[in-house]
Amino acid sequence: MSEYRVWAPSGLPEVAPGADLAKLIAAAEPGLADGDVLLVTSKIVSKAEGRVVRAADREAAIDAETVRVVARRGPLRIVENRQGLVMAAAGVDASNTAEGTVLLLPEDPDASARAIREGLREALGVTVGVIVTDTFGRPWRAGLTDVAIGAAGVRVLDDLRGGTDAHGNPLSATVVATADELASAGDLVKGKASGLPVAVVRGLPHVVTGATEQGEGARAMVRSARDDMFRLGTSEAVREALSLRRTVRAFTDEPVDPGSVRRAVAAAVTAPAPHHTTPWRFVLLESAGSRLALLDAMRDAWIADLRRDGKSEESIAKRVRRGDVLRNAPYLAVPCLVMDGSHTYGDARRDAAEREMFVVATGAGVQNFLVALAGERLGSAWVSSTMFCRDVVREVLDLPAGWDPMGAVAIGHAAQEPPARPPREAGAFIEVR
Repeated sequence: MSEYRVWAPSGLPEVAPGADLAKLIAAAEPGLADGDVLLVTSKIVSKAEGRVVRAADREAAIDAETVRVVARRGPLRIVENRQGLVMAAAGVDASNTAEGTVLLLPEDPDASARAIREGLREALGVTVGVIVTDTFGRPWRAGLTDVAIGAAGVRVLDDLRGGTDAHGNPLSATVVATADELASAGDLVKGKASGLPVAVVRGLPHVVTGATEQGEGARAMVRSARDDMFRLGTSEAVREALSLRRTVRAFTDEPVDPGSVRRAVAAAVTAPAPHHTTPWRFVLLESAGSRLALLDAMRDAWIADLRRDGKSEESIAKRVRRGDVLRNAPYLAVPCLVMDGSHTYGDARRDAAEREMFVVATGAGVQNFLVALAGERLGSAWVSSTMFCRDVVREVLDLPAGWDPMGAVAIGHAAQEPPARPPREAGAFIEVR
């Protein structure tokens, strides 16, 4: 029969900055044994490490600890903090600390866990696992639970992929968050207001690594942005998606899922348009043959235009190379404008304004498309070149005469993260009357 025991040692004093947590824990629980797992509330780690600030500075502290705002509702912010954790208020907490102060999370919770583990080995001669815990809310679930934010000497994840279940079915997606399960078990005996900041789990020595192995730490449990299907929050979703939309000019060889592009088209055609029309068409070039046929024809037309402009062969070659972003992409889309449903006034001024309305609507559709591609974790680059040789594009792609190509969109998986976007102050683009 498998079983384990969990208890919370009493007798730990109030922790002050500079305190040696390992010595305090060893004094409170001198009977620690090899293979035990120690669960330490992050609050006392933060106190020992001096991560205390005045309560009046709480909002500034949250700002300083925040990498990305995920969601906001009134004063509550769910953010990604500098440790990669997504949590309320970046983990800045006013509970279990002196009046007038708030606590920041440990700067490096994995390093904190390693220090406690080494300290206990020196004090008691035991090899234990250490998990630094904190309290999280969870999407789609009411209530709070403790999770691991730092770990040392613990196998934080149990990867069962490649094995089989009791019925012989293959396990292809099962990775157990062992460290989080241990943290939750410890919280049942520590409690939130009992003054018991440490718990011990005994009876699970297989989750503890050897004396010379620290394990990969709790940082390994933070899901990467690429793999996070729920990265976007609520009110910040559009803003975050817009920030993800960057021009990508170098792509990997990884194929593009056509379904992802079609979902982006579905988002594109929700853009506003005049007279209840649908002025967008998206031509998707999914075969290498169709892409090369178009790009070769466009290149020849471009070279002919440049020669007519009197450009040198060296200058022409340089300009053509700059257009290779489309040639290097594994997938192309050509958005087109159609004027179906437009009004004809017989007046040049009004007819020009009518076309401009449709052009603006098509631009809105293209922007929706680019943002939706970013939401699908696809890189893209909108290039205007098809607008300069529309007849060529229509002929090669066998498009109706009324379809006006409005550039081309290179699509693929970014070969590298784009550089940081230069900051732009919105006020510089605003005039108030």
